[in-house]
Amino acid sequence: MTTNGTTMTRVVVVGYGPAAHRLVETLTARGFRGRITVFGEEPRPAYDRVALTSYLGGKSAEDLTYPVPDGVATRLSTRVVAIDREARVVTTEDGHAEPYDILVLATGSRPFVPPVPGRDLPGCFVYRTIDDLDAIREAAAAATAGVVIGGGLLGLEAADALRGLGLATHVVEVSPWLMPRQVDEGGGAVLRGHIERLGLTVHTSAGVKEIQAGPDGRVARVVKPDGRRVEAQLVVFSAGIRPRDELARSAGLPVGERGGVVVDEGMRTADPAIYAIGECALAHGVVYGLIGPCNTQAEVAADRIMGGDAVFTGADTSTKLKLLGVDVASFGELEGALDVTFMDPVGGVYKKLFVSDDARTLLGGICVGDAGPYDTLRPLVGRELPASPTELLFAGTDGVRVDLPDDAQVCSCNNVTKGEIRRAVAEHGLTDVAGVKECTRAGTTCGSCVPMLKRILVESGIEVGKAMCEHFAYSRAELFDIVRVRGITTFSQLIAEHGTGRGCDVCKPAVASILASLGGGHILDGEQAALQDTNDHFLANIQKNGTYSVVPRIPGGEITPEKLIVIGEVARDFGLYTKITGGQRIDLFGARVEQLPQIWKRLVDAGFESGHAYGKALRTVKSCVGSTWCRYGVQDSVGLAIALELRYRGLRAPHKIKAAVSGCARECAEARGKDFGVIATEQGWNLYVAGNGGFRPRHADLLVSDLPTDRLVKIIDRFLMFYIRTADRLQRTSTWLENLDGGLDYLREVIVEDSLGICAELEEQMERHVTGYVDEWRAVLEDPDKLRRFVSFINAPDTPDPSITFEVERDQIKPVLIPLEAVGG
Repeated sequence: MTTNGTTMTRVVVVGYGPAAHRLVETLTARGFRGRITVFGEEPRPAYDRVALTSYLGGKSAEDLTYPVPDGVATRLSTRVVAIDREARVVTTEDGHAEPYDILVLATGSRPFVPPVPGRDLPGCFVYRTIDDLDAIREAAAAATAGVVIGGGLLGLEAADALRGLGLATHVVEVSPWLMPRQVDEGGGAVLRGHIERLGLTVHTSAGVKEIQAGPDGRVARVVKPDGRRVEAQLVVFSAGIRPRDELARSAGLPVGERGGVVVDEGMRTADPAIYAIGECALAHGVVYGLIGPCNTQAEVAADRIMGGDAVFTGADTSTKLKLLGVDVASFGELEGALDVTFMDPVGGVYKKLFVSDDARTLLGGICVGDAGPYDTLRPLVGRELPASPTELLFAGTDGVRVDLPDDAQVCSCNNVTKGEIRRAVAEHGLTDVAGVKECTRAGTTCGSCVPMLKRILVESGIEVGKAMCEHFAYSRAELFDIVRVRGITTFSQLIAEHGTGRGCDVCKPAVASILASLGGGHILDGEQAALQDTNDHFLANIQKNGTYSVVPRIPGGEITPEKLIVIGEVARDFGLYTKITGGQRIDLFGARVEQLPQIWKRLVDAGFESGHAYGKALRTVKSCVGSTWCRYGVQDSVGLAIALELRYRGLRAPHKIKAAVSGCARECAEARGKDFGVIATEQGWNLYVAGNGGFRPRHADLLVSDLPTDRLVKIIDRFLMFYIRTADRLQRTSTWLENLDGGLDYLREVIVEDSLGICAELEEQMERHVTGYVDEWRAVLEDPDKLRRFVSFINAPDTPDPSITFEVERDQIKPVLIPLEAVGG
């Protein structure tokens, strides 16, 4: 092509996905002098496929769409059907012929749909494009249940989408565990536990025999090979991808045995004028399906087109994401001569590191439930370990801190190193994560490296803000004060006046907790109901088989024979499993959603109330028998425990709160392992705070000694309210105190010595909670509107469909365990 006597290179790109966008963006940013034309089959330019599920959560197509670089010509809703390599022309479906000097194939991939009978029925979908999601959303409006076929990354994303659309959701995975390409059997089992607790049903080692239609000709059920049926009106296939290489095949270009256009290290095909990038390219024998490698391929191709000599030598296939609220990460090689494993089945945490046979080189790792070590360890793959493998399992959390070398890759999506980020901070005066993103691209794709960006800024002497999420530029403590001072009563008002967008699963429950802490009414009133976490939606704890557990409050563990009999009768009549908990209560397991109000009514009529086992609230105040019965007791621990539990019942907080009262120094109630604990002395009570008996045990610290009861209660009031005001979301009191500037001494100054002059205000705030307390179960029973939500199935509100059974499956996991004392717990 010649313009004004100057030869201009004509670059034609077939396919307009993220890889194609990175290619044209890189070319234009580097001053490419020529004509760029992009053909895309979809009616819109490239968009962020990593964030595709957020489209169903409220983001618009425009929010996800990348801007077309200046000077790039686009032909959308247009399919290229032929390549004439000799004439260097591509032909579209409508007969248009476009000449090229350089052709780049970025045709991507298509979802693999297994050859299952019924796969073409109305109600069957794939999960790939915005149009697919529009169709799924429309079909979901008339459905009550859905099945996702495939338990990999995209399959679990699709399952989350169906769950968000209000469907009872099943995941069918042919492998023995979920995400088999990213995690091993132990990690898959822990992931399964998390997902089942959210109410999804997981079927592993399970295929699909056929999909059957109902009388209307649409999907009605999925039949497994063993004959079992899953009733559903919607099926989503997410069983892998296949490269779209048919255009290259028809043009005679070499393709791999299992698909993919063969390219060299410069992303060039056998025809020097044709490149291939992204999910249609076979580079070094691999088809990469992750955004990071595809972006790198696009940049290599752009460099070659500009006359450079960049090479694609492979790519980091590490992944870190949050699936259905669960942190999952894997990096490096998922095998090695040696491995070190930590597992906490109660907390739902699984971590494994793979190291060389001399235990000196990190090869890879897996994290489920706690991805804290990922940001620190992923850049160290292939390097000598800076600490023992056991310590490194807790890197980036409360364990060892590791200094990364400057050549360590921080952002694998955009191939950005720590050194590049540090230089950008210094040279451009960057002061926040947004500036780092804009300047370096780091953190702009999947976002998993953002915590590391914050850490690098802090290491560079920059103070980083503590915004809760992208919708609020405030920390939880700042939002608490905004709500309190301005008298805000709804999430809508708060986000309209002090935030942006529509909110997310981070800020919505956090704001719901703030509103509840400040006496914002019943958590299922109006808009509040839509903000709650999973358990709060039904005021009960969801279990792995989709049923719920009910925990009535038993203050201080004291109960009458008559009430014990009622609990036994309820358990018998509803077929519930009973378990005495560590907090001196009785847990009733196996209740279906529609049974919950019936169970509550029996319990409430007998004088019980909600034990708030489902909420981020006060759980229990455990006690020994104290001076009433024990010959060693010096104070009435039972009486105080009951008084404290009744005082603080229903108190919503950043995280759950557990407490205990021991009647003497023998400490039978284990008060020093609680968020606040009281131990009797001859002169009164000692108050301990910020203990934790969970995943990372911490002994509580002695705050004040020998207190009379009235003074003790005042200081506990202040402690709890100060914690609720200032803690981050989901931050236990133990971590909160460790992160509090000045630590225990500062806390003592504020709530004992009243150094800030806020103690009267904290006490008044607690008094409002005490006088305004209403039992949440009773409030539901007295409100027909609230009762309407307690149905398992819309078409069978009173009794579940007889064709559906609830099954409890127990996973047998035999990991190599590390005792807590070995990691300083």
